[in-house]
Amino acid sequence: MTFPVVGMVGGGQLARMTHEAGIPLGLKFKLLSDTPQDSAAQVVSDVVVGDYRDLDTLLEFARGCDVITFDHEHVPYEHLRALEAQGINVRPGPDALVHAQNKGVMRAKLMEIGVPCPRHRIVADPADAAAFAEEVGGFPVILKTVQGGYDGKGVWFVRSEEDAAAPFKAGVQVLAEEKVDFRRELAANIVRSPHGQAVAYPVVESQQVDGVCDTVIAPAPDLDPDLAGQAQELALRIAKELGVVGHLAVELFETTDGRILVNELAMRPHNSGHWTQDGAVTSQFANHVRAVLDLPLGDPRPRAQWTVMCNVLGGDYPDMYAAYLHCMARDPQLKIHMYGKDVKPGRKVGHVNTYGDDLADALERARHAAGYLRGTIAE
Repeated sequence: MTFPVVGMVGGGQLARMTHEAGIPLGLKFKLLSDTPQDSAAQVVSDVVVGDYRDLDTLLEFARGCDVITFDHEHVPYEHLRALEAQGINVRPGPDALVHAQNKGVMRAKLMEIGVPCPRHRIVADPADAAAFAEEVGGFPVILKTVQGGYDGKGVWFVRSEEDAAAPFKAGVQVLAEEKVDFRRELAANIVRSPHGQAVAYPVVESQQVDGVCDTVIAPAPDLDPDLAGQAQELALRIAKELGVVGHLAVELFETTDGRILVNELAMRPHNSGHWTQDGAVTSQFANHVRAVLDLPLGDPRPRAQWTVMCNVLGGDYPDMYAAYLHCMARDPQLKIHMYGKDVKPGRKVGHVNTYGDDLADALERARHAAGYLRGTIAE
C-alpha cells in the first residue's frame, strides 16, 4: 500500500503541528521551508529549502506530492494557477485562497454573497480616507493594507487625516473600514473537503493584546445559542461559496447590539483553533489533513466543557525549558506545545492548553503557565 505525500508550503508552527497530526495516519510529508531552522523543518524528514515566490522552485517541489497545502497564504496567485495547470492538486485552490490573500477581493466577494461586514471601501490617499471617515460618522477608522498583514501588522487605527499617511507608504491598495462597536471577538472554525463534507467546531472567544491573539476560550462563554449557530452557518456558507478545501477560520465581531460581522478569513489551521489539539475529538490539524486528502472528516465536538488556549510569547527569559518543572508540577493536566523557535520579545513561540468543568480555573491555569514560561510570573 502506498501512502500519499502531502506537500506543505511554509515551515512555520502550523506546518509543524499539521505534520504531527499526520504521523499516526502514516502519511508522508514534504516541506518547502525558507530555512533549515524553521519550526517545521526541525521535525519533517523531507525538507526542501527554497523560495515559495519562485515558480520553478514550486514546480520542482511539487513533483512526487499527491497534494499541496499551505502554512501561510502568501504564495503568488499566478504560481498556484500554474501548479494547477500541471495537474497538481492545490488545496485550498487559488480561486479560494485569493480571498485570504487580498482583503479587498475578500470584502467584495462577501458583500456579493450577502455576508455581514463592517462598512468599508478602498481608499486612494489620506484625503480619501478622511472622506470615508465622514461617510461612516467620523474618525476613528481602521486602515489595512489589502495584502501582507497579520498579527496586527498592516493595520492602523487612524484618528485623523494626518494619522492616515503611513498605510499608503507600503505601495499596495489600502482598505478603509469603520471602527466597529463590538463586545468581543469570536472565531468560527470549520473544515471542508473536496466532495463537500464539512464540520464546524464550537464558536470561540478570541482575546487580543496589542493586535496579537492572547487567549482563546472554547466555547465562547455566554454566547447566545442562536448567534453561535448563525456564526457556524455563516462560516460553512462562506466555505461553500468560495470553494474552500481544508480549514477555514472566520474571525468575527460580536457587536454591542447583538449582531455578528466578518472581520478576517484564514484558509489554513489558525491560532483560534489551537485549543482543538487537546480539547476536541479531532483537532483542526488532523481534519485539515483529512480534508486536503479527501478523507472522511473527524468529529469536531469538544472533549471537555471548557478549553482555554494561551499563547506563549517571547520575553526576556530565553530558557523556557527550565520553567517546565514548575509548570508541570503545578498542573499535571497542562498541555504545553512549543514551536522550536528562538525566543524573541513578542514572538509567538508556543501555546498552552487547559481544560475542565470550571472556566475560571482553566483560565487561571493557562494564564499562569503562559506567564511563567515567558518569565512574567515568578511563582
